[in-house]
Amino acid sequence: MSDPSPPPYAGPERVLSGIQASGALHLGNYLGALRRFVALQNQAGGPPCFLFVADLHAITVWQDPARLKDQTREIAAAYLASGLDPARSTIFPQSAVPAHAELAWIFNCVARLGWLDRMTQFKEKSGKHKERSSVGLYTYPVLQAADILAYKATHVPVGEDQKQHLELTRDIAQKFNNDFGRPGWFPLPEPVIQGPATRVMSLRDGLAKMSKSDASDLSRINLTDDADTIAAKIRKARTDPEPLPETAEGLESRPEARNLVAIYAALADIDRAEVLRRFGGQGFGVFKPALAELAVEQLRPVSEAMRRYLADPAEVDRVLKAGALRARAVAEPIVDEVKAIVGFWRGSGDGG
Repeated sequence: MSDPSPPPYAGPERVLSGIQASGALHLGNYLGALRRFVALQNQAGGPPCFLFVADLHAITVWQDPARLKDQTREIAAAYLASGLDPARSTIFPQSAVPAHAELAWIFNCVARLGWLDRMTQFKEKSGKHKERSSVGLYTYPVLQAADILAYKATHVPVGEDQKQHLELTRDIAQKFNNDFGRPGWFPLPEPVIQGPATRVMSLRDGLAKMSKSDASDLSRINLTDDADTIAAKIRKARTDPEPLPETAEGLESRPEARNLVAIYAALADIDRAEVLRRFGGQGFGVFKPALAELAVEQLRPVSEAMRRYLADPAEVDRVLKAGALRARAVAEPIVDEVKAIVGFWRGSGDGG
């Protein structure tokens, strides 16, 4: 007979996710992350949410130290402006909780090189100059596993491009549990991927993800853009000369049209089929103004609130400090127990 399956994780459920502290946030971050965070926070009876600003991840590529702290505040301001409530969600800077870095080192000794060699994001980000990349960029997914498992998080809102990293987290958790004879000790976290626009593409290239690092500001709608700027960027968005199709199948070979339809669907909280029922057969001269009006309507409250928070950095800092204390209270006991499981010396009273 085969060995029975290990017992499942039996601890409390927690949601954890974060956004990197590098560059201005844009529509893709709002639709793919921020709005989903708020929905999870507001879910009646749902698990508590831990939402951090990933400043440790940010420095895997060069960051101007004078800007990094401001960028951390900007991400936190976007969290608050989007509707996250610091009384209900724990909002904190990653670097303010040492447990992340401590657990990452332990996981560096659990994970295997072959696993990291398969990570496609490193290949994409390092390009042809792999040898010039930081070691931190290579081990980025291991730190991501530590972010999640330092809280024994069970659910992780991620984009499609992060699914591979979450699979690595599950592999690390399972190997740790097996190596140290602790079945079910770490959970195997589940991805939360939902909604019509989990991957928003560039306004200039429907095959490239909307990115903070894109050299062209016309490629993205920033959360701090005003109404005129949003409308102008949508008007200039790349499209093709054909009218919108009446079925989703007609979008398959039209990446720019598919992207704009997906954005409209996400902002209006409808499916793509409904968008095509409304606009199928019509040209972009009709569709783009409707999309611009919808985007301005949906983003104006967020943009205005974000500007208010950025004008009061002391309030943002207060939220981050309080959140860090709450996060430490959860993560430190978990990582302390990991250290004991591994066999680290803990001073008097540990029997060593």
